[in-house]
Amino acid sequence: MDDGPRIVVFSSLFPSAVQPGAGLFVRERMFRVGRELPLAVVAPTPWFPLQSLLRRFKPGFRAGAPQHETQQGHDVWFPRFFSVPGVFKSLDGLAMALAAWPRLARLKRQGRLDLIDAHFAYPDGYAATLLGRWLGVPVTITLRGSEPRQASDRALAPRLRAALQRAARVFAVSESLRQVALGLGIAPDKVQVVGNGVDLARFSPLPRADARAALGLGADVPVLVSVGGLVERKGFHRVIERLPALRRRFPGLVYLVVGGPSPEGDIGAQLRAQVAAAGLQDAVRFLGPLAPDALRVPLSAADVFVLATRNEGWANVFLEAMACGLPVVTTAVGGNAEVVCRPELGRVVPFGDGDVLERAIAEALAHDWDADTIRRYAAANTWDRRVADLIAVFRALHAARPARAAAATP
Repeated sequence: MDDGPRIVVFSSLFPSAVQPGAGLFVRERMFRVGRELPLAVVAPTPWFPLQSLLRRFKPGFRAGAPQHETQQGHDVWFPRFFSVPGVFKSLDGLAMALAAWPRLARLKRQGRLDLIDAHFAYPDGYAATLLGRWLGVPVTITLRGSEPRQASDRALAPRLRAALQRAARVFAVSESLRQVALGLGIAPDKVQVVGNGVDLARFSPLPRADARAALGLGADVPVLVSVGGLVERKGFHRVIERLPALRRRFPGLVYLVVGGPSPEGDIGAQLRAQVAAAGLQDAVRFLGPLAPDALRVPLSAADVFVLATRNEGWANVFLEAMACGLPVVTTAVGGNAEVVCRPELGRVVPFGDGDVLERAIAEALAHDWDADTIRRYAAANTWDRRVADLIAVFRALHAARPARAAAATP
């Protein structure tokens, strides 16, 4: 590792001992950068005096985080910022910046801050650009999927635009998100697509018989799998709705649901009630949240990966499933069609059309997929190339700072 630029990753979604599954995609990406450049993390967490009362009605709501952790040798701080649930969202960016200021100012004094790398444009990116101005350091922002909704919000769109305009460089994990930035008037040469990647050392197929035996699945039963936080957006309920018809065509079909509560919420109880009401207790297995190293077991056991999601930026889990040889059935939202970009990789269907989703799942279960082709595609999308692109930008921005400062000197 060399000695610069020193990067502070700034993201309100980041794993901790309290929420180990939160923001894994941010850590996966940036800790690889941290193998070559000095790196620390500041992950602001929302706080409100009465939120413990709300957890009585919404378990897992704002579970919080410790003040500090050391993860893979990197310091991670979790300062709290004032945020009223559901209202005054236009103030979250300023509140986040003020709460994070003491830590970032200390890092700057210690010589540990040359550049802030923020994830999600609002409130994180907006807060980061305020901090960048106050501390005199450049800021990069990565668009990750929440931005299309915010861009259409009358209160948030101006703050979203301001954050992107103030950033030194904007990364987008998909071309669809790049187009959101361009639609807000951001210069095309300022916005660069750097997608997510896959760790082939972690995601490689196990022998199917072994994976199925580990889960108590029969050798010949058809198996679907979905992975994600148990929230409405991910669409587990949309797949469950189609299971009765699918089971008539594919007797014994099993649906593996991998995931648990997330910072977005938890509809686990509703999903279990839906399964019970449909009499599908023998068809749907809730495996709970799994660590990344354990995820390849259900991925290796399944025939098809399905995610009927309402919105995504670039879903890492598609590449993880493909690395295990699985075809993907998903919806035409966000960057999904950029990942599942060829017919030999799976099927992309219109969002909200349950009949088409059902047909696509049935076709995928009946199709003879070339698992080697699918795995080769995943292998062409490892983290190495993505991280090299990021590091090149970080170095260029750092190298340009003295030149800008000299040019500004009378």
